[in-house]
Amino acid sequence: MTNLTADPPKPHTPRTSPDNENTLLGRVFEAVFFDNDGTLVDSTNAVNRSWLSWAEEAGLGASFRGASHGVPARQMLATLIPADQIDDAVIRLTQIELADTMGITILPGAGPLLASIPEHRRAIVSSATRELCLARLAAAGVPTPATIITIEDTGRGKPFPEPFLEAAARLGFDPARCLVVEDAPAGLEAARAAGCATIGVEGTHDAADLDADLVVASLDKLRIVLQHNGVKFELLPE
Repeated sequence: MTNLTADPPKPHTPRTSPDNENTLLGRVFEAVFFDNDGTLVDSTNAVNRSWLSWAEEAGLGASFRGASHGVPARQMLATLIPADQIDDAVIRLTQIELADTMGITILPGAGPLLASIPEHRRAIVSSATRELCLARLAAAGVPTPATIITIEDTGRGKPFPEPFLEAAARLGFDPARCLVVEDAPAGLEAARAAGCATIGVEGTHDAADLDADLVVASLDKLRIVLQHNGVKFELLPE
């Protein structure tokens, strides 16, 4: 694990004008980092079922209002239960999540987009554990990239920048020349703090909640154009 730390994310003004969108789409990126849940695979129902099941066992009742998508489980559990119960809760929640992969599917456009990027220029960066990330990729039928960064690889998870800094370090690229594709505000916040450009994908959250350089309705709206020094993104015509 690379020991990388940074200050908490700072406020950001989204760049959504056509000129800025064109600037992003015209740029060459050395690497692309994809979130998994909600970006490559639709696991929302499984996530919600698992958290509700855990909350019922834990006796939280009506005080539990659902999982915060894109945030590591340990960080969310720390807001719900005493510190001395967190380790056991993580173990139990993971057991429940690993047992429930029903209905997890690959999202539109995710397969072709991921496959079109050379292996040494792509990574998955997930807030889940490695075992859970791999289980959901397998359930959805997503081919597994060689580089996967999970909560076990960094000291802090999203919304802090360490996961994306770790991915850039593993692949050997400057984070400022990398692009992050995310569906959750916490992930986009982490990407910006790491210095990466961002594409937000609607679904788990509405477009208005996604503070990104470009927001798309789904990954099938994008295509990759290979360059000798990286990749470019293009919007497909409607």
